[in-house]
Amino acid sequence: MPHQLMYEQDNFVVLETNQPEKFLTTSELLEKLINTLHQLRFNELPPDVQKFKSVKDQAQYLIDTSCELDVGPGKYLQWYAVRLEK
Repeated sequence: MPHQLMYEQDNFVVLETNQPEKFLTTSELLEKLINTLHQLRFNELPPDVQKFKSVKDQAQYLIDTSCELDVGPGKYLQWYAVRLEK
């Protein structure tokens, strides 16, 4: 049976167009996604994200279920859970 630590997501590596990789905490990633979602049009969001009316709920849903967000042609925003300590 998998250990519970495998499902903890406390830190993420974030990859973004023309930016060096960054390590963010869950709360920092949530803030980044909220800011990014504010810059996108509602109809540009994936249908499963549109079902949430609150931007904070949309961002949390993305953290829980995805690892990337389409932010426009030729651009990308990806995040992956990482464990920084044993």
